Amino acid sequence: MDAIDEKILAELTRNARISHSELAGKVLLSRNAVRQRIERLERRGHIAGYTIVRAGEDTGDVVSALVLVYREDRMRGGDVLAGLKRIPEVVICEILSGDFDIVVRVEAASLERVRGIWESIAQMPGVRDTVTALTLSRVVNRRREPRSSTEPG
Repeated sequence: MDAIDEKILAELTRNARISHSELAGKVLLSRNAVRQRIERLERRGHIAGYTIVRAGEDTGDVVSALVLVYREDRMRGGDVLAGLKRIPEVVICEILSGDFDIVVRVEAASLERVRGIWESIAQMPGVRDTVTALTLSRVVNRRREPRSSTEPG
């Protein structure tokens, strides 16, 4: 990765939806050259979706939490899942076996926003109980492509 790639990542970090043309003007390359560099950065894993991924960088700009959710009825709890999908800060939602039904990873701009999301989840019809744990630090971050799965029932 060279200095231009770093500039591209910095601009995309500020605005992930910037056009190739506008980005080209900021890094002094042609639109096509910027497109090719972005594709290369994607192939190398520096860009995943709309998220810039930099190994070892922890900016502290995001408050992360895990919310364990227990539903009233596991088999007919689709409304809870639909509600979780509507919360933009929910970055992971997985169905669990065992005591709790769902684990939700929340990444929000502030602790207050995490609290608000927790309150929303706890008040959803069909939610029986929740347990929330704030992330203090990240030791391992292995990003993988999301798997497609559906909940039975």
